[in-house]
Amino acid sequence: MFHIPDHYHDLSLKLSEVLDDIGVNETMIMKWRKSLLLSETMETIAYNSVLRKSKYMFGSLSEGTTTVGIHSDSDSLCSDNDWNVIQDYTEWQPGLTNLLMIQNENTSPGYCFLQVLRNDVPVPYTRVENEHCVKVSSDTVLVKNTVTHVPDSFKHGPAWVKQGAGVVRDSDLVLAYHCKSWPKEARQWLHRGDSNVWPTSEIKRFAEKNGCFVVPVASKLGHSETLEWRISTSLAERSLMYSLNITQIRCYILMKMILKTYINLQGESHLSSFMCKTVLLYCIENTEHNLWKNFNLLKCLSYCLHRLYTSLIDSNCPHFIIPGNNLMAGKLSIVVKRKLLDKLSDILQSNGHALFGIRLDDLGTRLQTKLNMLRHLAQPSYATHYEILVKNVSSQILLTPQNINQMHNIVLMKSLNNSPATIRQILLRYLQNYTAVYREGNTLEQLAVSVLVPSICSCLGTIIASLDLQSNNGVSSEAFDWLYCGVNSDVSAGSLKLASVFYCMGDMVRTEIILRETTRKYDFYDVQPSCGCYTSLSCEVKREFLEVTYFKDIASGVRENTAFCVKFTPAEINCIPRELQYEMFRSTREDLLQRKKSEDYWMDWAVVDSSPYLYFLKYKTYGRLQRHADQQEALNNLMRIIETESAVLVHKETALNLLGQCMEMENRIQDALLCYSSSLKVRKRNNVANIHLCRLSAKIVNRVGQ
Repeated sequence: MFHIPDHYHDLSLKLSEVLDDIGVNETMIMKWRKSLLLSETMETIAYNSVLRKSKYMFGSLSEGTTTVGIHSDSDSLCSDNDWNVIQDYTEWQPGLTNLLMIQNENTSPGYCFLQVLRNDVPVPYTRVENEHCVKVSSDTVLVKNTVTHVPDSFKHGPAWVKQGAGVVRDSDLVLAYHCKSWPKEARQWLHRGDSNVWPTSEIKRFAEKNGCFVVPVASKLGHSETLEWRISTSLAERSLMYSLNITQIRCYILMKMILKTYINLQGESHLSSFMCKTVLLYCIENTEHNLWKNFNLLKCLSYCLHRLYTSLIDSNCPHFIIPGNNLMAGKLSIVVKRKLLDKLSDILQSNGHALFGIRLDDLGTRLQTKLNMLRHLAQPSYATHYEILVKNVSSQILLTPQNINQMHNIVLMKSLNNSPATIRQILLRYLQNYTAVYREGNTLEQLAVSVLVPSICSCLGTIIASLDLQSNNGVSSEAFDWLYCGVNSDVSAGSLKLASVFYCMGDMVRTEIILRETTRKYDFYDVQPSCGCYTSLSCEVKREFLEVTYFKDIASGVRENTAFCVKFTPAEINCIPRELQYEMFRSTREDLLQRKKSEDYWMDWAVVDSSPYLYFLKYKTYGRLQRHADQQEALNNLMRIIETESAVLVHKETALNLLGQCMEMENRIQDALLCYSSSLKVRKRNNVANIHLCRLSAKIVNRVGQ
């Protein structure tokens, strides 16, 4: 291959140890993959039931090829299932928007045009219906790649980017269309190489079976900037990455670290991580499998960097599956190319010493420490293996409950422009769809359904109970059947909705029993609040929660250590205490103008964190039972929770509003005013504390006047 210095063996072993310390190991990678695949499956099941869309997680997070220091974005692809991309008229389907993939002398390699076909017969559509289409000949109408849009995001290549805040990652969402058949340009790849080695025949069968996507972006060298669509083989690429061993993954991560440290400075992206991935895949395909061992890590890395250097010299980095698509085409000027070659040359000639300069995850310092190169200096301080583990695990473990909440919100959001009776039928239909998926699905789909269904059951039960209470006929057994099905959705939210129904029925004894049992389950040390109402708000994660859930399966962690926020929609209004109903009317006309439709839809609901609602409901219940000592204890606990759990509460303003109303009931007017004022400091707009302050001020004035 090329000469390898003698010290590479020991350096490779120490480098492998360092990567293990920062979380690049089989255990952590499998946790990342399981977590992301479960989230992908949940979103696809929910999206397909409500929106006729499928969701896929791609990129570094789904592959487990990232670290805390690299801080990769969250990459996902959403495919509209009402659009059918075909390569042959035999694939046409009635009732769908059929698009014929066209490749000719005017399209770049790896790209295509999409011709609109009729949805009643498999023939070309000849009329231009809107600004997203263009007629290029008498019988050819093409779809522009500008047809897609995501609110509150900006376009970067084919992706719509939404910026995160705090520990919440930036997210890249690609809106694409699926083609069930394997692209013609990539058919040669299916027969390339020895399928008994790598990629295996099994991987290639999977790729061929799952087809491809078309994503809305044109080639840099194309002549049709608004008409070309890139052919994406993301599913096949993810399958390839899942087949790699730990040394191959570590090699890829090191390449990305080198790019961030030495190549792509000041936000540049001349060489992409996808180019590194492509180079890695070619190197694996063209070498013996037994080369990729821990003691050869530096040798493998050098081999990949040499291949990248050669690609740069040729200005040609062919796509691994569609080689005609040159990933470097039109991206590098002569000046930039020369600078990049110089940088890569310096790195290659350093014989591994360039690794010492990598600050990401303190890799360079850690490596020098392993090699006893810093023994005469003070010991450097960097995150311990355990601390890195905690950071990694927090992202993984919290992803599932957050997605459960978000999928539940989507189901509710798409149902609520109907009467309660109609919403009841819609939710029943969703549950039927979920049941069908569970019966016919694989293990992952069954797990996804098992964690999604309880929240919907709980909501359905409360809607039925609200209808029953409205008619003054008592609450039906059907409502309670659904409510009890939702009790184990998490530690508390399902139980609290059941308790709310009993409270609004006037059955304080059974309300108190449920609240007492919920209090027993809610351990404030290792239970983590979770909410899907915000997409960019990040809250503190309890260390005890991470320690406990790290060793649990995902479903157990959700049910035993996660507390969802408690949601009530207008269709459930008869099952909500009066004090919480105010939250449904939080927005003035001016506030409504400040709201984002795609994110703030929940503001028309009553939503509260579980722990403050638990003690608020206990305060009200013990008051009705005339157990005044217990009532005061509940009030004290409510105040304590708001103070001590402040960093983990998502709807803190609502908790303060409930506490303020309790203070009014206690005739502690100044304390009530303080609660509402504190609530407004948390959220100035779209906060019903404004109404409470006006109401309470009027009450004070009237008292003075009397």
